[in-house]
Amino acid sequence: MSRVLLDTSVLIGPHDPGDVEGAISAASLAELHFGTLVAGDPGERARRTQRLGVIEATFDPLPVDAPVAREWGRLAAAVADRGGKPPRRAVDLAIAATANVHDVPLLTADAADLAIINDLVKVRAPD
Repeated sequence: MSRVLLDTSVLIGPHDPGDVEGAISAASLAELHFGTLVAGDPGERARRTQRLGVIEATFDPLPVDAPVAREWGRLAAAVADRGGKPPRRAVDLAIAATANVHDVPLLTADAADLAIINDLVKVRAPD
């Protein structure tokens, strides 16, 4: 069984992560809370709240700590150096930095979001 960091896109999508030992970043948890709070439709908000509860009960998120912050800054600088816009991908970069610091691939359905730095982050698509 391989170890991976589950991106928010995998946590909310219909994707099967496969036979993996998954972890999540605290940055994904922030995205999930935001998405739940801004859902305009009460039914959708209830669905997101239920999913968030399951995710919080299942995972102990990896923190965005000093090593992750340093790596996040490095990745953001690489994006800027390559002509990208780091602020548009701030949370994606925090999640990618978490994966790098913990030396695990990032399992994401949105690999294109990190294409500009695909040589700096190990990215895998769900099965």
